[in-house]
Amino acid sequence: MLSVFQSMDNKGHEEVVYCNDKGTGLKAIIAIHSTTIGPALGGCRMWNYETERDALNDVLRLSRGMSYKAAIAGLNLGGGKAVIIGDSKKEKNEILFRSFGRFVQGLAGRYITAEDVGTSVKDMEWVRMETSYVTGISRALGGSGDPSPVTALGTCSGIKASVKKQLGKDSLQGLKIAVQGLGQVGYYLCKYLHKEGAMLYVTDIHNEPTKRVANEFGAKVIKPNEIYKANVDIYAPCALGAILNDETIPMLKCSIVAGAANNQLKLEDAHAQMLKDRDILYAPDYAINAGGLINVANEIEGYNRERAFKQAEEGIYDTLMTIFDKSEKDNVTTHKAALSVAKKRIMDVSKLKNVYLPKKNVMGKRDNV
Repeated sequence: MLSVFQSMDNKGHEEVVYCNDKGTGLKAIIAIHSTTIGPALGGCRMWNYETERDALNDVLRLSRGMSYKAAIAGLNLGGGKAVIIGDSKKEKNEILFRSFGRFVQGLAGRYITAEDVGTSVKDMEWVRMETSYVTGISRALGGSGDPSPVTALGTCSGIKASVKKQLGKDSLQGLKIAVQGLGQVGYYLCKYLHKEGAMLYVTDIHNEPTKRVANEFGAKVIKPNEIYKANVDIYAPCALGAILNDETIPMLKCSIVAGAANNQLKLEDAHAQMLKDRDILYAPDYAINAGGLINVANEIEGYNRERAFKQAEEGIYDTLMTIFDKSEKDNVTTHKAALSVAKKRIMDVSKLKNVYLPKKNVMGKRDNV
């Protein structure tokens, strides 16, 4: 098993912080992948991981994805993520999140947190009692509130870009789209897709969300294990990660994979290539689901809801078209093309800083320019 430092080296992380508070029961990990472009921003996930190693692997993968997501979206932010180990349905309370907030405050702005799977706007308001380095708070308190509608709108726009590239169509009218996972983002995505005239096939491990989407949007409900085999045009994964793997990819009958879930590829290079070999266009997850990050980035600068929605809708469409064109031109997977675009921006900003920032003298102070 790799050590923590080896795991950090493999993914290029700057810092990993283990947060332990016996009094509140808090056990959390904060991972900062990169602060080259700006402070690391990423949500706080609460999940009942089987092992601490599982939690570490998840936070490392997610935080790296946030760096690429911010870079590819053109935001002046780096990538970070936090995970709290615990059952979000039973163990959430004010003192737990206030304790987490104190650890965030201790990083002095290198990491900015937000809501994620298993956490909510209310939880972030508890975090805000201890630190100002938090976004995604309620609109009543001057924040942007739930980012799910913006994430979903950006994902819908990314699906449109994918359809334009793969099918040569400017409309989703009549296309069959399978949506896996009907949480907040999945629900709003279904709402947008229904408005665009798509035919929806949906699944979730819980009954209530599927009933809601079926009633409101006329969606056909499919059993969770059958979603991969659905005879549809587009498969939109919106649940947890690693769902594109050796078992599921051969089942797919779609021509496009474009959804809001993070870390969709279990083995990034290998499974991206499997999709390419099957002529299935893959919209890289951290490019298509950047709407939530765009939303909270706007909150940092002074929130304007109309601007955030416009940036997500137009920016994600253009970004994906750039990735698709590069993939075609270079004959590489869309995953590699997206990484290339993201890494180039991080490298360009790094070079810019090296050229224009004054050098430190031996006392650690900046020399005058």
